Amino acid sequence: MPSTAATPFESGQPGGGHFTLRPSTSSPSSKSIPPHPMHIFYRHIESPLGALLIAASDAGLHAIEFPESRHQVKRSAAWQTGDHPLLQTAALQLDEYFRGQRRHFELPLTPQGTAFQQRVWQALRAIPYGQTRSYAQLAEAIDQPSATRAVGAANGRNPLPIVIPCHRVIGADGTLTGFAGGLSAKMFLLRLEGALL
Repeated sequence: MPSTAATPFESGQPGGGHFTLRPSTSSPSSKSIPPHPMHIFYRHIESPLGALLIAASDAGLHAIEFPESRHQVKRSAAWQTGDHPLLQTAALQLDEYFRGQRRHFELPLTPQGTAFQQRVWQALRAIPYGQTRSYAQLAEAIDQPSATRAVGAANGRNPLPIVIPCHRVIGADGTLTGFAGGLSAKMFLLRLEGALL
């Protein structure tokens, strides 16, 4: 079974954005108590697509979810409502994007997924603003041309839509295919970027 990992990277610089997470420490009297998990803070922000949930920790941005997301990021005891400097930065950059004032995001990201999913998400980040690619082209981009279905599944599990632009992947015939936020949201994003008239 593929391992699941968090690979920190900068959304504006493929392969960059490395972080060092501090190991938990415990006193001799608390050896039986598991280390306290890293807090992940989340809040909702308003957008043209409705209220978006954004979640972040000191490690980076963990999730962006649409109001009716089909694949929600798994919550843990580490999740709590609240604010974080990265949430404020993400909210500002998303607002700029929706206003047509931003084409590239400059945020540290920590999407959780298998090694294969991570490769697909990295390839998504290489699709330029205002352009689209087919699932077959995305599969070729990761040197697995026969893995179109698996690529489509990984695309659908992207925990950071918009910032990792899974909406830029469409059918080979140009039709809009499934999207976690709904086809109307996908159409809105593509029109915003000028990829769809």
